[in-house]
Amino acid sequence: MRTRKKKKTEVYALGRHISLSVDKARRVIDQIRGRSYEETLMILELMPYRSCYPIFKLVYSAGANASYNMGSNKTDLVISKAEVNEGTATKRLKPRARGRSYAIKRTTCHITIVVKDIYLSAEYEQMDPGIYNDVYTIRGGVWVKK
Repeated sequence: MRTRKKKKTEVYALGRHISLSVDKARRVIDQIRGRSYEETLMILELMPYRSCYPIFKLVYSAGANASYNMGSNKTDLVISKAEVNEGTATKRLKPRARGRSYAIKRTTCHITIVVKDIYLSAEYEQMDPGIYNDVYTIRGGVWVKK
């Protein structure tokens, strides 16, 4: 019996050791999770936070990975998963009065952006519902999370 090879529908971009606080990055990531690729780029350009620029670069990189590796159109991409994890903290010593020193921690974070081609996932749903279990479903022309 021959099984069908599953075509890849998700691509990711990973940013490691980005010098941002985890909470400040999560504030922006929560706004873009589940949105389309083009809408995400517009939101990130207009938000006034410093953490938007590294996240913008990661989303752009994930879109480029999807178009190069899967040959998908950027208008069909959706941010299916976006997560921020804590990275290593670099420790510095700041000299203070009377020969003392205070420790300063510079926190870093790891950001993962996963984009999904909704056009390819819709093809898999039409072929056989048992083959591909989807996170999103289409109802009335709008993608809704299950």
